[in-house]
Amino acid sequence: MCGIAGTYLWPDGKAVTDRLTDTLAHRGPDGAGRYDHPVGDGEVHLGHRRLAIIDLSGTGAQPMVSGGLALTYNGELYNAPELRAELAAAGVRFRGTSDTEVLLEAWRRWGTDCLPRLRGMFAFGIFDERTGDLVLARDQLGVKPLFLLRRGTGLMFASELKALAAVTGGTLEVDHGALVASLLYYWVPDTRCAFREAEKLPPGSWLRCRADGRVERGRYWNLKDVAAEGQERARSGERPDLAAVVEESTRRHLLSDVPVATFLSGGLDSSYLTALAARHRPGISAYTIGFRAEDAKFEAMPDDLRYARQVAQRFGVDLHEIEIAPDVLELLPRMTYDLDEPIGDPAAINTFLICSAAREAGVKVMLSGMGADELFAGYRKHLANQLALRYQRIPRPLRRGVFAAVDRLPVATARRGYRSVRFAKRFLSFAELPEETAFRRSYTMYDQAELLALVDPELAGTVEDVLTEHADIYHDNDLDDFVNRMCLGDARMFLPGLNLAYTDRSSMAASTEVRVPYVDVDVVEAAFAVPGDRKIVGRQGKAVLKEAATSVLPREIVYRPKGLFSAPLRAWMSRDLAPLVREVVHDGLLVNSGILRRDALVRMVAEDAAGQRDFSKHLWHVLTLEHWYRGATSGSGRTAP
Repeated sequence: MCGIAGTYLWPDGKAVTDRLTDTLAHRGPDGAGRYDHPVGDGEVHLGHRRLAIIDLSGTGAQPMVSGGLALTYNGELYNAPELRAELAAAGVRFRGTSDTEVLLEAWRRWGTDCLPRLRGMFAFGIFDERTGDLVLARDQLGVKPLFLLRRGTGLMFASELKALAAVTGGTLEVDHGALVASLLYYWVPDTRCAFREAEKLPPGSWLRCRADGRVERGRYWNLKDVAAEGQERARSGERPDLAAVVEESTRRHLLSDVPVATFLSGGLDSSYLTALAARHRPGISAYTIGFRAEDAKFEAMPDDLRYARQVAQRFGVDLHEIEIAPDVLELLPRMTYDLDEPIGDPAAINTFLICSAAREAGVKVMLSGMGADELFAGYRKHLANQLALRYQRIPRPLRRGVFAAVDRLPVATARRGYRSVRFAKRFLSFAELPEETAFRRSYTMYDQAELLALVDPELAGTVEDVLTEHADIYHDNDLDDFVNRMCLGDARMFLPGLNLAYTDRSSMAASTEVRVPYVDVDVVEAAFAVPGDRKIVGRQGKAVLKEAATSVLPREIVYRPKGLFSAPLRAWMSRDLAPLVREVVHDGLLVNSGILRRDALVRMVAEDAAGQRDFSKHLWHVLTLEHWYRGATSGSGRTAP
């Protein structure tokens, strides 16, 4: 895991690449390197910051140059041993044991045809001195980020957007479409970028720059096709051995020359991975979080710690417990800087604090249960959308009565919140809507009318564009299975846009690599070969994964109520952050610039304070958006707080 950067036919490319690379120092504190070469009428420069995980010697240093190829690479290849053996049998002689060298030699032998053969997480740039071509590539599911910016025939790229913003000196303009999307989702979809000129290389794709200025693009893996093939496999009666696939993926993800630990929340996904990891690494460490007692009580949060302790004791895991009692006023600007784009999920704070604690203990690599909910329909929204289909069959007068009764209930009092009421109100906000609209509304922050009332009226067309984009992506498939359509939508938007994005950026801010065994091409292929009626059974989400996990975990862990990898936002907003909320709502840059409407925010604060609606998540995101926007428009690029 590392930070990569570079320029191609860019004016003053050497100095620009040096600054790009320096901005990424937190991603790779173990080493730095740069490569330069003439190309056409200009030059190519590749930069690298190294976090040494495999082959800790100098033979694993980057950029790696061999036989006319130069590679700067971020990621891990979990099938590197098999590829190495195949290449060695064909006569390749390796100098070291790194997967970087395996990738370089695979590219030499197969070119872009090597990409679908790679199993792992990766983003890289590779330059061919013979042809003068630079190729950028990104892994199949978008686990690793890659940002790029083109001006004329020149190009720059980096692992983080803040690096591009820094070297352009604050000249990048904020994309208001990305801001609107961020308000809707509380994150920026992978199809958009917070700055207009910049872009994200799409998952499963490559881009080739030629010395004559031509740029070619290609896609080597498409999740939509995988889902369609999975549906055909399911129709033919094929049933993947999910337990074997998940265990094999977990074993591969343990490949490392440094210590590996796990996230352990006590929920199904992390408990399953931790138990499987302990089979292959006895005594493995795990990290879990808890909250201040008063915050957890106010938020009515479940006690996940006792489940984590139970799993640790049963499987001989060395458990480290971290209490999350952060100074959120201090962490908020730090996290908005680290996250690159306006992302309003407080789970990023949890990830950063856990990874920081692990790093202090000498751990560089963590395994996370990220991705299982998206692929196996484990979120409440999946079950809720299924239940909504049944709810719509209830006579309309009775539904109106239910809505009126629930609408009068408070979501919180001065002493505590009521999660069941929050869930009920959330459910009724989308339960009568058409399929795509209901699914989007089940996990977004606002409906169309609320969003239009919140933003500058001149952004109304942008709101429509953002909503249309979601509908287009959701309907861009031929699946006839509602549950798997939701899973596909999540795997294309929610997973790379939010969960993988904040996991990468917040963990790398702590110089720690997080691996995601569920977000593996073999696991994904198996997941979409499972029909929806095996993912949600009755009122049980993620049923097929739970069935697989029962061979390893006790049933009380497998079938426990779903936990939350989140934070006690209502407690923070009503206490620690209340003065900041007032400042941002009444005199913030977003309000004063006209992007957000003060009257809508004031009304939101009042309804939240009265306990009638829960706007804690919305207001938290407004705070993150405000801090991000201040940095983005400061005129000097993104600088660390």
